[in-house]
Amino acid sequence: MTSEPVLEMLWETTDPLAVLSERFGFPSGSEAVAWLRGAVSRYYGMSLKDCQRIVMSDGNALAWISTSQGRFIAKWSRTPEKFARLDAISDLTAWLASRGHPVSAPVPSHAGKAQIVVDGASLNVQRVMPGYHLDVTDGGQVHQAGVTLARLHADLRAYPQAQYMSDVPRPTRSAHALISSWLESDLSNLPQAPLDALRAHLAAASTTPMDVQLVHGDFRAANVLTRGAQVIAVLDFEEMRFDSPVGELARSAVMLGTLFHDWGPVSPQVHEALLEGYESVHPLSGPQRSWWHPLVLWWSLLMVPTSGDDPTGWGRAAERVAHALNSVEER
Repeated sequence: MTSEPVLEMLWETTDPLAVLSERFGFPSGSEAVAWLRGAVSRYYGMSLKDCQRIVMSDGNALAWISTSQGRFIAKWSRTPEKFARLDAISDLTAWLASRGHPVSAPVPSHAGKAQIVVDGASLNVQRVMPGYHLDVTDGGQVHQAGVTLARLHADLRAYPQAQYMSDVPRPTRSAHALISSWLESDLSNLPQAPLDALRAHLAAASTTPMDVQLVHGDFRAANVLTRGAQVIAVLDFEEMRFDSPVGELARSAVMLGTLFHDWGPVSPQVHEALLEGYESVHPLSGPQRSWWHPLVLWWSLLMVPTSGDDPTGWGRAAERVAHALNSVEER
């Protein structure tokens, strides 16, 4: 008898059984497991023993499975317009693994493919990485996360297929133009001190165009697994994009502590610890350094809810960032 897995939604509040049926075409969890059993047997030569859980988000599903060859995660999508992008992500992840990066590389199918299409779904299989989400209260882990991101950026910059990734988002405006335009919008919900600080730091930022390259796109605790002080896996390259390295570094610093249902801010000390780890591998240039403060301030303010309550305190966190930057300048 096919086992019945636990069904969950990653962040939506929708009924997971209804989602499984409406988006993925399976009336029950056991039907989904039966489909997986056939797919991993036919294309990977694995005998599926058990499926513990299936987690869904949008048109994507992840299943934790036990097989004759160990524990794996099967990940598939029912959104055809994303298939080319998923192929590119799997190829990139496999390349990064070959370069020694801590990523969850896809297991090649019998045909040597990192990503395959089965019954109208784009599927890959990855090994389970036995670690824990990054703990932002552990300074050693945060420092190592910065080290990992710097090394990742170095090879993403060198990725030979980057020039052919036409479906990966690219910036259409400079950071200066983007933030300047944003500052002209209705910001009445935001605290004044960080806004004033942002305007001052933006005016002082370099006008030299920043280099743009392939970046991870969502480097934060939800996608960084650790064991002890070591980063053992960087997950989920589905938000990869072209951006400046310092742009991703600043965004990651602000959002580093965010998980699936916990989107609270971290302290300025965590921002600096991530930066220190990054710069221990790749120091920022003068122009890049001039953008660190305005970008951290901007991302801090972007996280403040546009209306209603601010239960996790993003507004107060933005004020702390502005105060910390003013304190540094006064020394």
